[in-house]
Amino acid sequence: MLTCKDASHLISKNQERPLGFRERWGLRMHLWMCVSCRRFERQVALMRQALRMLGKRAETADDSTDFPPEARERIRKALAERSDQKG
Repeated sequence: MLTCKDASHLISKNQERPLGFRERWGLRMHLWMCVSCRRFERQVALMRQALRMLGKRAETADDSTDFPPEARERIRKALAERSDQKG
């Protein structure tokens, strides 16, 4: 039987990768019995949805920010470097 700590870890991992059969089964059994972890799973899903919506808004946002072009370029470079480090 999973503990709440194990279940919350699997709920978070499920956002990054598909869970294996045993992980999925254990998590489902725990969620069936644990109201707090079900609530946490809903909160994680809500945060993920909100972040997706925020990302879409940022993509379609007007590019007329208050940042000067030099600052925007520094930000773009920093983000590119950061994504290169992760990849």
